[in-house]
Amino acid sequence: MPRYFEDFTAGSVEESGGRTITEADIVHFAGLSGDFVPLHMDEEYARQSPFGRRIAHGALIFSISTGLMTQSSDIHRTVLAFYGVNRLRFRKPVFIGDTIRVRKTVLGVEQRHQDRGLVTFETQVLNQAGEAVLVYEDVLLIRTRPPG
Repeated sequence: MPRYFEDFTAGSVEESGGRTITEADIVHFAGLSGDFVPLHMDEEYARQSPFGRRIAHGALIFSISTGLMTQSSDIHRTVLAFYGVNRLRFRKPVFIGDTIRVRKTVLGVEQRHQDRGLVTFETQVLNQAGEAVLVYEDVLLIRTRPPG
């Protein structure tokens, strides 16, 4: 059943399933984005970095986080727009083999028009140890429930 604007209340929490980050994810993302920075692509270079090994692109982890919630929640029929992102911070590296999941907490709701409103979330991307690797606030424009 689709989730409409009215179905969101401040303080409610939703969590996605997990997804393991693979070598293929990093290689494909580098090809799509053009970001071939050695920290992501060169094991020998990355071994000398503070991380000691290759890390996933931060933008890749952000992108995967949006997909994980789309798969986990029935909002894909009611979301009208990805309205914005605020306070995005990469807190810890994500390595090949790490499994991430997303926890979203509704911070607020604001009806904008009769047929839609904004829902603001605090989003945390967590690794398999439950550590926040990425945090941000995101705002979605979501359709209200149709009359009748």
